[in-house]
Amino acid sequence: MRKTNIIGIFDNENTLLEAIHKMKARGIAISDIYMPYPVHEAIEAMGKKSKFTFIAFLFGVFGAVSVLSFLYYTSVIDWPINYGGKPTNAFPSFIVITIVLTIFTVTILSLFAFSARSGIYPGKKYTMPDLRSTDDKFVMVFDKNNISIDAVAFNSLLKESGASEILENEEK
Repeated sequence: MRKTNIIGIFDNENTLLEAIHKMKARGIAISDIYMPYPVHEAIEAMGKKSKFTFIAFLFGVFGAVSVLSFLYYTSVIDWPINYGGKPTNAFPSFIVITIVLTIFTVTILSLFAFSARSGIYPGKKYTMPDLRSTDDKFVMVFDKNNISIDAVAFNSLLKESGASEILENEEK
């Protein structure tokens, strides 16, 4: 069974935000929103919270502990070199490389986590509901099966909310 979507296309972010609030007030679930640039108010209004910052923090802790463990192992346990009577565990000399490698670890692991969570992989065919959302239009997508009111009333509600166009399509 194919999923049928109703797509509302908006010309600017203000009408999009008003439409989001109207739909939320009516209890209509919004499947997704596509925007040419991030509008944080729209993401917050949809109620979507990201755990990505916490995951990136965990990646940072993992990276810092791993780098410090590796540096300690190589310079103190595996190959201690006594040069000039200096201690082998000279922690200040580890700071710069630890910071740099922690940033590198967070960046790479966040890239892989984001790609895995988004389902992005080489060769995946991605279809957008409306290609104009990458140019200048704001697109709001609704699952037709989750809408409790009839299609005519829903379309008029979208028009009242400021939608310049209303489309219906089936996902493949």
